[in-house]
Amino acid sequence: NYRYREALVKWDEALQLTPEDATLYEMKSQVLMSLHEMFPAVHAAEMAVQRDPRSWDAWQTLGRAQLGLGEIALAIRSFQVSLHIFPMNPEVWKEDLSWARKLQVQQKATRTGSVQALAKGEGLVQESIPDYDFESDEIVAVCAAIAEKEKALSAAKTMVIVSASGTVETVTEQDNCPATPDETLFIRAR
Repeated sequence: NYRYREALVKWDEALQLTPEDATLYEMKSQVLMSLHEMFPAVHAAEMAVQRDPRSWDAWQTLGRAQLGLGEIALAIRSFQVSLHIFPMNPEVWKEDLSWARKLQVQQKATRTGSVQALAKGEGLVQESIPDYDFESDEIVAVCAAIAEKEKALSAAKTMVIVSASGTVETVTEQDNCPATPDETLFIRAR
């Protein structure tokens, strides 16, 4: 009934009685967003995620609150976590994540356009090229370490399996005995 202030009082009263209930924080965040109080909304959604990191709707609400603050990259990450928990949620796919990605593209285009306009205004039409030192000893050492690690992982043929109950299991496939999980018991990890 759009009585957001009254709802906010009720959520605070409920949180006094059950301060560990993630659902209450998530609903409080939604009310705060309706009141356009984005900083407290993000805080309440973060509290919900802290109390229940497996709650896809808490991550979705956090993403929406972060979008309200203009934190597009953080919102995209929150929506991705929500989708990782509940991949079949069409609302997050079609509305939240696609909207956030469109905003991110617009934000990048705006930044690029303003930098180019500034450069043209000052007569500096030249594009800036980042100066990377790809031949430094540190970069070569890191690349060698990554290559060795990748070689060991690909030789071991290791896969991570997440069961329907949420337990994580790492299975190493041997050459003579392939381990194939039963499709009905396991959820494929991304």
